[in-house]
Amino acid sequence: MHRKLYFMASSALLAAVLGTTAHAQTANTIEELVVTAEKREQSLQDVPVAVSAFTSENRDIIGITSVADITNFTPGLQYSSQTDRVSLRGVGRTSNVHSADASVSVYSDGIYTTSTVEAGKTPLFLERTEILRGPQATLYGRNAVAGAINLVSKRPTDEWYAEARAQYQNYNHHLLEFAASGPTMVPGITFRIAANWEKQTKGWIDNIVPGFPDEGNVIDTNIVEGQLKFDFNENFEGWAKLTWIEWRNGGGGPGARATWTPAPYPTTEALFSTAITLNPGYGCNPNTSNVVNLSPQGCVNPALTNPRKIASSVPYDVDLNGTYIFASEWTYHFQGFDLRYLTGAVNYNYALNGPTPADQTAPIVAYTLPSLIPGGNLTVRPRYAFNYQEREQWWSNELTLISTGDGPVQWLAGLYHWDENYTQPVYTYLPDEPRVQGPFGVPALLCAQRQGVCAPNPSQRIFDTQPEFDITSKAVYGQIDWEFVPTFTLTVGARYSVDKKEGVEKGRLLCYLVAGCFAAPELNGAVPGGIPPVDITENQWGPRPTLPPGVSGPTTFDQATGFATRPLSDTWKEATGNIGVKWEPDADTNAYARYSHGYKPGGFRIGIDVGFSPNPRTEKETVDAFEVGMKKTFGGRLQTNLAAFYYDYQNAQIPLSVINTSGAVAASEAILYNVPKATSKGVELESIWQPIDNLQILFNYSYLDAEITEGTAVDPVDPAALHARATPITNRANCRAVVYGDTSTTCAADVYTSPRPVVSAAGATTQVSSTPDPNGGFQRVQDLDGNSLPNAPKHKVAVNANYTWDLPAGGALIGSVSYIWRDAQYGSIFNRDYYKSPSWDQWDARVTWQAPDDKVTVIAFIKNIFDDLGYEGGAGAARRAGSIYTPPAGAPIVNVVQGVASTYPLTPPRTYGIELQYKFF
Repeated sequence: MHRKLYFMASSALLAAVLGTTAHAQTANTIEELVVTAEKREQSLQDVPVAVSAFTSENRDIIGITSVADITNFTPGLQYSSQTDRVSLRGVGRTSNVHSADASVSVYSDGIYTTSTVEAGKTPLFLERTEILRGPQATLYGRNAVAGAINLVSKRPTDEWYAEARAQYQNYNHHLLEFAASGPTMVPGITFRIAANWEKQTKGWIDNIVPGFPDEGNVIDTNIVEGQLKFDFNENFEGWAKLTWIEWRNGGGGPGARATWTPAPYPTTEALFSTAITLNPGYGCNPNTSNVVNLSPQGCVNPALTNPRKIASSVPYDVDLNGTYIFASEWTYHFQGFDLRYLTGAVNYNYALNGPTPADQTAPIVAYTLPSLIPGGNLTVRPRYAFNYQEREQWWSNELTLISTGDGPVQWLAGLYHWDENYTQPVYTYLPDEPRVQGPFGVPALLCAQRQGVCAPNPSQRIFDTQPEFDITSKAVYGQIDWEFVPTFTLTVGARYSVDKKEGVEKGRLLCYLVAGCFAAPELNGAVPGGIPPVDITENQWGPRPTLPPGVSGPTTFDQATGFATRPLSDTWKEATGNIGVKWEPDADTNAYARYSHGYKPGGFRIGIDVGFSPNPRTEKETVDAFEVGMKKTFGGRLQTNLAAFYYDYQNAQIPLSVINTSGAVAASEAILYNVPKATSKGVELESIWQPIDNLQILFNYSYLDAEITEGTAVDPVDPAALHARATPITNRANCRAVVYGDTSTTCAADVYTSPRPVVSAAGATTQVSSTPDPNGGFQRVQDLDGNSLPNAPKHKVAVNANYTWDLPAGGALIGSVSYIWRDAQYGSIFNRDYYKSPSWDQWDARVTWQAPDDKVTVIAFIKNIFDDLGYEGGAGAARRAGSIYTPPAGAPIVNVVQGVASTYPLTPPRTYGIELQYKFF
């Protein structure tokens, strides 16, 4: 703490010294920033919406080089670089299921995209990034229930321009970029081309297993982008962009490991998870022998003492190929209005390979299970991995009429259409266990609908799901701005949206080497050929008496492939819109009040970590948002933008696991739980102060109180509600299931927390318990009232001070220091210590030298100066099955819960480097 205070004092002293020694300047004021937040060019200070905006120039000065940096300087914004998911003011998406939409819409040059990756493009590519906070219920209605991120590319220039940039950082990270633009040989057509190559070979996370690669931002990426701008005549103009992106990453990029799990390895037979297979960490159990453990630390998890060390025998690999992004805009200027047509398309193939369950398995590649029968010992090779893919294609069309006159009434109207097709195959597999190829145990019983034939499994997959969906969205919208008296403007907007999602879910599920398959593995060594896998696809994913909502047909089974298939389909409709009033008593003041009704369609929880959920469909989300704000500039030296808001938020779509606690063979059920009611309220301040010439200070602060006001659910980490802060609505004595509206059955058993009757050799009954709490043994529903929404820190602070020192021989030196602080936050709708990430702060600094001729710029920078731990979001957690309760011979072996393992999403460690920019002309 003392070092930080010293650094703050030193920074203040440096600013003061620079301020007293700088050459006299003409008075300079805060630069006006023009945005297109409401689909027409306006000064940021004139827009009656809470907007944060970053130009390429101030990104270079402040050091905003990633989406995470944008998050730090945007009130209410949260982003996870690992999952590529965004939330605003507590409203967001915390699932990677593509049939469930984002809450924050991302528009790249007007074209909606399902990813935030393009927002991380460098300032060489992006002219401006705008974050519109609050429901964009009219103009950006495609799922913009929380807000929108508007990305504006740098465009072709009429004059010749060319620039190259090179950067080197620690961890052997280098970046090369080039851009050029200017006129072509064809009159009226200009071009721009830009390219980027970024590579890092040394990871932020050290893998101590010999021969296996480090992880953490190990990347090798390319971007090539070309643009053409057409000026056909004074009335007709057009623009088109084509981007190619490719990733050949190791353990880096969206999806790769960026987390820390400081917990011992679990040593029970199986984890509490969807995929039913033996946990590699079981090799650390004393019941095994001949263990081959690749870690120099044996069964000790190195993450227990170092957040940036792992022991993993399955490397991460992140690839993106076949990625083409097309966007174009065509405008015809009529008398008094413009006709604008936006169209664009995307195709990409993303693949992620890695270890599973992530961060919780020891790097054990072989061990021997004992047997009570001589000669029945079984060698197990438990290395366990996953493969996740996204194959996406979509096309967007939007036609807009926009008024261009100077009268008191301005208007726009439009039609929108979106068409998407995606497949999202996910599977887990045992690469070293050929026994899971088959034959299978008891096929006549468990593969009955396939004529008693269990199809072979040549890919050695345990869990395999292959959803494929078509998604269409159609909308009509319009907005009117009427200056009904001088200084007062009324805005009214409306949109009607229809969203349809239909597709199929395919999958297969096996059970291998867990007690539930037959009995304890130790007792099955005499099975001919070893313990066979069991195909439980029909047992777990078979048809139900009635079709669940959203399931449009019965489940069928394919004898040749072993896959189950079921169709899903539904349509959601909603009228949204906004009404607001703006008061401008003078040129420097904009006070506004606004009401918006936002909407996000429902979807399906399928793929990734769930198969054939009995409740796959989720309801649509809605938000009624009230906001007041004031944007004020004082004498050109101080600019303050203040907003206060209140949301009535209904049916938030929250991923939730309903875990199997019966002890039998069953997969956990993953759903999108609709939280009935929640509220989000807060205050946000963005300010720029220029107290003296050349010194600029940015200060941003946000207060956010986003909490649930109605809802009940079972905590997957504490299903028996034994935590000190648990709020069960039932007690063990009269436990009745109130889970998800089911009141007809008794509470589900939780055998992992219940007292266990044990029959001794003499026939006497005793009690052995894993917990002294008498309320254990059953799943119990908890009241969610008062819990905060995920990833919603109450307080965020960001400060930047930058000073431009004009050098006597020409050119300039710019010093920039940033400080960010973020409050603690939860990663779940249950506010428990195991879901909580602590508060954290970070210091960054950079120095920029600009040559007298403006052709050369050199930037030296350091981020996370004190190498502190930061947290991108709240923690995840899972019950830690750390030991086995061993009864007398002949009785079943039962897992015992040994606490909870929390997983924290970390920000990068200290990085530093230098960047050279050269403008040819």
